[in-house]
Amino acid sequence: MFDPFCFSGLNLSFPHIWRGILRQKLQSFLCFLLLLAVGSRTCLAQATATKAQLEVSETFFSLAAALNSCGYDAGLESSLPVRQAVRAELQSAIQQSAEAKKARNAICQFWIEHQEPGRDNDVTPYLSLALDLGPPPAFAPTLSEADLAPDAAHVLGVVSLLQKFYWTAGIQTIWKKHQAEYQSLVKQLHDPVSQLLTQTDLYLKVAFNNYPGQRFVIYLEPLLSPAQVDSRNFGRNYYMVISPDREGHIRFPEIRHTYLHFVLDPMAELHGTALKQLEPILEDVAKAPMSQPFKNDIALMVNECLIRAIEARTSIPKSNEAARNASVQRSVEEGFVLTRLFYERLADFEKESTGMQNAYGNFLHAVDLEHERKRAREVAFRDQATPEIVSAVQSVDEDSLLNLAEQKLAAGDREGAQKLANQVLQHNHGGDAPGHAAFILARIATLSGKMEEARVSFEQAVHTVQDARILAWSHIYLGRIFDIQQNRDVAVEHYRAALAAGDPAADTRAAAEKGLMAPYQAGKAAKP
Repeated sequence: MFDPFCFSGLNLSFPHIWRGILRQKLQSFLCFLLLLAVGSRTCLAQATATKAQLEVSETFFSLAAALNSCGYDAGLESSLPVRQAVRAELQSAIQQSAEAKKARNAICQFWIEHQEPGRDNDVTPYLSLALDLGPPPAFAPTLSEADLAPDAAHVLGVVSLLQKFYWTAGIQTIWKKHQAEYQSLVKQLHDPVSQLLTQTDLYLKVAFNNYPGQRFVIYLEPLLSPAQVDSRNFGRNYYMVISPDREGHIRFPEIRHTYLHFVLDPMAELHGTALKQLEPILEDVAKAPMSQPFKNDIALMVNECLIRAIEARTSIPKSNEAARNASVQRSVEEGFVLTRLFYERLADFEKESTGMQNAYGNFLHAVDLEHERKRAREVAFRDQATPEIVSAVQSVDEDSLLNLAEQKLAAGDREGAQKLANQVLQHNHGGDAPGHAAFILARIATLSGKMEEARVSFEQAVHTVQDARILAWSHIYLGRIFDIQQNRDVAVEHYRAALAAGDPAADTRAAAEKGLMAPYQAGKAAKP
């Protein structure tokens, strides 16, 4: 018999006392929903196990409670009452114990010292770490420090402090007091989350069980801000940490978006050749405001376009075509230039019986590359893009990575330098770091004889970096490339821009002035 829990991919652990009743009710409802959507087909065979889970965690609770005791108050007014209750109980425990107060102060000092400038109340590194911690009281990391995500490794030192605070402040007692409330949230949100995943599966015409070896886990933690949605993937596993608001609502659009990545990203792995053929379009979105990883990875960009097209067709009523088109256009203007094509193709997909597993390749083959590149070049990009929901782990010391990349490049280790520069681009936090990384990649491409690749990367640096020396030398290199391509007018513009960049170094001025006096000749250049 068809099991809607298997089809939706939602596998929850419930107390035995009510598991059967809820399961029977939801099973009946979902089968009815399936019959309405696809007719009286035979339900899919039940799988032996599913991998998606809605969970609560004492580890997350303990870490979030500690941060709340240190002044983390983002979204406090819109949080469930349990957050205020836990804060009050924890404060009472601290006031009654000198050891608890000392342990709390140590965590707070760590919290202050490890906040990045301009990112107050940022708990994402701690959430990343919590994903890799075992249960209390040890909170033992499940990975070695070398294998931890960079942002998690940055705050790994909090573990020993949390161990002391857990015992001295009696966090276990507080957790047990509120554990039933947490479990009630699982019960409350089970049906709507399951329905959302099922509706998504039905639209895509796929079964969750097509993706063995993957996990899609949603952690509920009401001690965090309801506006905080942390979605990330580690390999082929996807994790979300979310907090219900005062009314018990959660961010369903973000859940659907992450689940779409969970379903579609493995499909991209099966179509590497077709995706590779679309890579030239990345040159046409180099100036778009979307984050750098999308500009570097065609699979990421294509899947984001497809996901946004699906969201426009599933989250906005068909009767409101204007709103659908506005959503698509916004995505295009943020740099996701294939969204409109996929939006139009989905209209046919909805009428066909073919599921996305088989139709995915057809979407790629439907791309007329030259036509779509022409459309992309005509787009007036926005100044800012909507932050991506599913984030890779964050690199917290980009300057060190870039300095190391420069050292490796100087030592002739192009592969090592390239890896570090790409790591910075993948975890783009803005500022000069992405431009500096692009500058390194451009020089690597130059040394490898890849002139067009170098040109694109130097242009990325020009549009994203503020550092006068990097900016000036990016223009100088571009001037030389255009001289080699016998485009003297454009080359002169870049040499002039190099002089105007503001780098006072003599070698910079000499190189720019030399470029103005005569076209560049390969093999006779200074280096920055």
